[in-house]
Amino acid sequence: MRHCSVQVRGLLTRDELDRYNALMEVGSYLETQKRYDLVAIVQAEVDLLIQPGIERLKEKGRQRDRMTAEYLEEKRRAEWEAQMRELDESE
Repeated sequence: MRHCSVQVRGLLTRDELDRYNALMEVGSYLETQKRYDLVAIVQAEVDLLIQPGIERLKEKGRQRDRMTAEYLEEKRRAEWEAQMRELDESE
């Protein structure tokens, strides 16, 4: 069974995380029984279950990118205003 990342697990709801852990336990048991045909089905369910967590992680990244862009724009504007003040003072 393939685990999802710690970041994705951290963004799962309590219900999603409980179901994820239960599916991983079932999958691990099936692997010990060499029932790989059933493990594939359980893994597919895990993959579906973690999709909302993956989307939440992507949204966090997009939000961080927006905040960075806003910060850089504000910094650029402040530098431009400082240059304009220097020009006004030198004239």
